[in-house]
Amino acid sequence: MLIEYTPEEIDVLVKDHRLALEPSADRRYSMPATVLLDQDKSLAYLDKVGSIFEAASNVANASLFAKRYSFLIIASSLYAMSRYDKSLDYSIGNCHVESHHQGQTWLPKVRLTDWQVTAPGEGGRNEWRDQVIRNVFADNLSKAWRALSKSASVSISVLWENTAIYVYWLYENKFMEGADAELKVRLQADYDYLRSEAPAHLFGVTKNPLAKFDSPKVVTCASDHPIRIRKTCCYYYLASDESNDFCSSCPKRHYEAVSIG
Repeated sequence: MLIEYTPEEIDVLVKDHRLALEPSADRRYSMPATVLLDQDKSLAYLDKVGSIFEAASNVANASLFAKRYSFLIIASSLYAMSRYDKSLDYSIGNCHVESHHQGQTWLPKVRLTDWQVTAPGEGGRNEWRDQVIRNVFADNLSKAWRALSKSASVSISVLWENTAIYVYWLYENKFMEGADAELKVRLQADYDYLRSEAPAHLFGVTKNPLAKFDSPKVVTCASDHPIRIRKTCCYYYLASDESNDFCSSCPKRHYEAVSIG
């Protein structure tokens, strides 16, 4: 049976979740995702995007790029998995980074070469979900992070935590918007599985990175709402105009926090 996305579903993925249907006119910052696997090409690309971030080092450029790359890969893929029970191929060889700006902010999108859609068979959603998770993480992000960590000498833990914080935010906020009670149950089940139960091999690593970086939210003086304090620093402060301008969840901040569970 031929499985397709509806025009309405495609519209949501394109407008709200960083999926691109066509190549961007801006080729300077666009590339096949496999560029990340080649050390020389990867470093050359980081030098180019470094002009956007204006960071002080390749380590910072790699981390800040990884934030954007992880978001564009997981936003449309996991939304489609949990909201539509459909998936596409997000393996690194099927993905292209397409450069887009929104005002002064660089917000790249992902374009796919092959658009074959899969969906779970009757009674087989858990197995299908594992295939989707493996495709997104083990077949893409894990490969990208191993290569980027080596080429830019950035801690792979930083790159994985950059990914984890967006998975948390998307499922706790964005993905729930407009969902009815039944759909919210499925969304929560997928989220719980991703961050606690999914085996490490689906992520291409030895320990589930979404579980590794999950922690209780706390109330701090740095934020007006409860937040998870990161275990690693993403180096945003190295691209800030102000010295020591750390993120509200940065572990380099000095503040007292009270856990809320």
